[in-house]
Amino acid sequence: MNLALTVILAYAAVLAAAGFYLSRRLEGAGGFFVAGRKLSPPLLFSTFLAANLGAGTTVGAAQFGYERGLGAWWWVGSAGLGSLLLAFVVGPRIYRLASEHNLYTVGDYLELRYSRAARLATAAFLWIGSLAILAGQLIAMGLVLEVVAGLPRAYGVVLGGVIVTAYFSAGGLFSSAWINLFQVCVKAVGFALAVPWALDGVGGWTGLAARVQTFAPDPDSYLSVTGIGAAGILGYAAVLIPSFIVSPGLIQKLFGARDEPTVRVGVGLQGLVLLGYAFLPVLLGMVAFVTWPDLENPGLALPKLLAEAMPAALGALMLAAVFSAEISSADAVLFMLSTSVARDLGPALIGPAQDDRRLLRLARVAAVVAGVLGVLIALYLDSILAALIIFYSLLTVTLFVPLLAGLFAHKPGPRAALASMAAGAPTLLAVHWATDGAGLFSLTPTIVAILAAALFYFLFRR
Repeated sequence: MNLALTVILAYAAVLAAAGFYLSRRLEGAGGFFVAGRKLSPPLLFSTFLAANLGAGTTVGAAQFGYERGLGAWWWVGSAGLGSLLLAFVVGPRIYRLASEHNLYTVGDYLELRYSRAARLATAAFLWIGSLAILAGQLIAMGLVLEVVAGLPRAYGVVLGGVIVTAYFSAGGLFSSAWINLFQVCVKAVGFALAVPWALDGVGGWTGLAARVQTFAPDPDSYLSVTGIGAAGILGYAAVLIPSFIVSPGLIQKLFGARDEPTVRVGVGLQGLVLLGYAFLPVLLGMVAFVTWPDLENPGLALPKLLAEAMPAALGALMLAAVFSAEISSADAVLFMLSTSVARDLGPALIGPAQDDRRLLRLARVAAVVAGVLGVLIALYLDSILAALIIFYSLLTVTLFVPLLAGLFAHKPGPRAALASMAAGAPTLLAVHWATDGAGLFSLTPTIVAILAAALFYFLFRR
């Protein structure tokens, strides 16, 4: 067994053990769902950052960097911009409602502002989209083990699914928040060491730029933050900024804050960190490009660079950090799915009089079921980015308009929310199919779908 595989397996075992240990301190369903609303700024910061540094912001961002150069910054940078808007515009308002009405989930909020039908419709869309993003995290774990140990991708998918399901289902948000703090430290140390080393290996930025001149079809665009063009930037921003404002998993983590200032500090600082971090995986992807310009599968750029072009100890640490990133994002998705089932569908499954113990048991069972389904979907899908785009697009066009209108409109109408949701997803699919993803009048399919959702909200607001 090589060093990297040993480190990853040991790390996975530590996470599982920590989850079961922390679960012994869990204080009922309130601890599982919102950590008892006791998260301090450092814990809120770390659990947000851990959730947002997943397959898309590590392996996926490196793949974008490999293929498109420095302009791939906008993939993670847009997430940082969305996080800042959540921290200072949306977050404090929705947190205030959650505290006043003891809300646990976004479904609770939608029923409060609209109707139970809006809650159930959101739960249905959430399950479809969230299983796709869970699969994306598991695919990345499979790619890591494929490069590290030459194992079939399915082995890594199954291992990752077992580990994350085990530690999350034991302790919910309470245990994952503390484990996320440890995971963020591992990621920070890994990237702080790996990026300077990788750049130094190709002669620094000057050496990297010189090699790009040899291999890239359009070196100037490859080396520019705006090299992907206005359409590319708008495409990333349209999908990612709104989705990081209205993501149910992130908003529910926000509900666990101890007060409003904690929301602004914890989530805001995390957004700023994302803006800086966005360069790191992209630079690693660019280094991989000038090292292996003809890589058959660009999705392997980051794992291959860490496993083959770095000292064994540093490569092992970074691979553990990447594996950690996928696990921490996967637990955020399980968080969305399990709590949605327990709160949104629970009354239909176990009756309206849900006692604390039965609610907690249902959430844990839902986490296990979601973990199994995520593994099965990951074994079917080929691309991390395909899985993530499915999730972000569905999430954005379904939730963006009704969630924000519920916060800022004077009298949000129940019919308006359902009309908005019913218009968003079909419009997205229709425009994408009719234009082969190009959109209409320079507007991406996601933007067209958001505008359609807003129009239907306006038409049915009374």
